[in-house]
Amino acid sequence: MRKRITAAAGLAALALTATACAGGGTSTPKSSSGTSAKSTGSGTELAVPTGPVTITFEEAMTIGTLKPAMDKLVSDFQAKYPNITVKLQGDPDYGTMYTKEKAEVQAGNAPTIGQAYESWASYFQSAGKLVPISDLAGTDTPAEMSTFYKGIQTDMKLPDGKTWMWPFNKSVLVLFENSDMLAKDGQTDPKTWDDYANVMKAVSKDGVTGSTIDPGSATGAAYGTQWFEILSEANGAKLYDADGTPHLSDPGAVKALQYMQDLKNANALATGKNYPGETALGAQKGAFDISSAAGYGFENKTVAGKFKLGITALPSGPAGAVNELTGTNIVMFTGASADQKAAAWAFLKFIDSPAEQAGWSATSGYLPVTSQALSDPVMQSFVAKNPYVTAAVSELDTAFTLPGFDWIFKCQGYEATAIQEVLENGKQPSDALNTAQSACTAAKAQG
Repeated sequence: MRKRITAAAGLAALALTATACAGGGTSTPKSSSGTSAKSTGSGTELAVPTGPVTITFEEAMTIGTLKPAMDKLVSDFQAKYPNITVKLQGDPDYGTMYTKEKAEVQAGNAPTIGQAYESWASYFQSAGKLVPISDLAGTDTPAEMSTFYKGIQTDMKLPDGKTWMWPFNKSVLVLFENSDMLAKDGQTDPKTWDDYANVMKAVSKDGVTGSTIDPGSATGAAYGTQWFEILSEANGAKLYDADGTPHLSDPGAVKALQYMQDLKNANALATGKNYPGETALGAQKGAFDISSAAGYGFENKTVAGKFKLGITALPSGPAGAVNELTGTNIVMFTGASADQKAAAWAFLKFIDSPAEQAGWSATSGYLPVTSQALSDPVMQSFVAKNPYVTAAVSELDTAFTLPGFDWIFKCQGYEATAIQEVLENGKQPSDALNTAQSACTAAKAQG
């Protein structure tokens, strides 16, 4: 079974010891005399060091098109700054990466920087193991931040209101579809979730099931979980308050899960594991797959030219168009030397520059975090061949994220269990979500 990164991956947090971090890569030699700084008006921004320095980056961009995209970011950066070596510490998936990051921090051997979900960042920050962006940029709102999409800007902060993360591989969910199958059946792209249900039921015949989802499990959410969250918010529910208070049994959430159960009872929705929607779509046993826009390369490879692969924005609900921001940010761990911090800050700004974001997006499939990348010829060529990008990036301004608390993934696990209970065991949506609400409330109380 092949492994693939999922934007909904997550593991329960393990306890950190109070051991101080000892390093974030190696710096050889120290070059404080060659490291200058500049005033930002509210503080001092770290400037690029002039002496040789090595930084380490814990990352999971190691499969498919992600690896060449990651390698190019590094090679482009090192061509501009030959005195800085970026040492990638690649992991096969997010679960492995999170486990390694925690172990490295606990052992006092943290990387300089690493990918992190919001809840991971909250976990590390609460243990005093992260460097705030203000220590690097001299301000909590660096100039580059103003060029990012509004949803991206919001996602950089933790509940304390401070900026602790820098954006990296970001995306939203989109609807992949068998356009030929829909056309043959006289169907068109669904514009609302009611439309989607009608089309799903219409095409579910002759061995075809409208869509197959992975509902996730108690140990981690999946795209089926995120679809439930999107449906809930599209119905007007607010699943979590800013302080993390859950509302998983909100009427809008119950309506969302009832919607999913109705599709399952109509034989228009099935459940599975390991990207089952992508597999069914490629085998022409499914008409749709709801997945990350960054999965385009995988979906296209699975379809292998057997039919026209359509990609559209998600349908709208009573509350309008709703989407969820997926993917990780980058955090900097304490323990790095001054030169390593300065070098890593230069790297973070470089990879989010318009030209690099254009190349990264066109190769990896992730969305650029800045609209300025859309003017780059590389990105314009990619968008011309993949027009879905235009709709997808527009949602980066409005896509919601879950509150950045370290126990949120536990709650997503309870959501996933509720979905399983309803779709696979026939439990009533209200009963399943009441159970999830109680469990999540307890998790929040435990902190």
